[in-house]
Amino acid sequence: MSVEILNESGVELDVAEFAKLTRFTLRQLRVHPQAELCLKLVDEATIAEFNHRYLGTEGPTDVLSFPMDELRPGHEGEPEEEGILGDMLLCPQYAAEQAPRFSRSVDDELHLLTIHGILHLLGYDHAEADEERAMFALQERLLAEWQRFRKGGEVA
Repeated sequence: MSVEILNESGVELDVAEFAKLTRFTLRQLRVHPQAELCLKLVDEATIAEFNHRYLGTEGPTDVLSFPMDELRPGHEGEPEEEGILGDMLLCPQYAAEQAPRFSRSVDDELHLLTIHGILHLLGYDHAEADEERAMFALQERLLAEWQRFRKGGEVA
């Protein structure tokens, strides 16, 4: 996996951990090993600017995803598609502010948002109730698998 993590947020973060999480998630979703993804950690002003420019929404948000080649998760027994997955912007400050509302640690919130952004790059959405249920269940499962993996446990 070609994964690039850039920390321009002003917050000290373990970019290697984000790279591991990203690769783990892409493997779990059977994304082609040569797929490319860039995750940029940014401050609230930067993500607010992108949020306004691309979504027409005022103010900061937690994560924005910009898919490129419209890759989709792979399926067992089928070859994965090569290509550029896309770019993500993630705002650690915003994530830290919202983590308590969801009873999560800041690290867990950042990890969940990374997974959430990857799912958006792969075509998942939550505009409709059934899409939201499916996407949110998948991101919670992937977060739980990531947590087990980090602790040296087995992953399904």
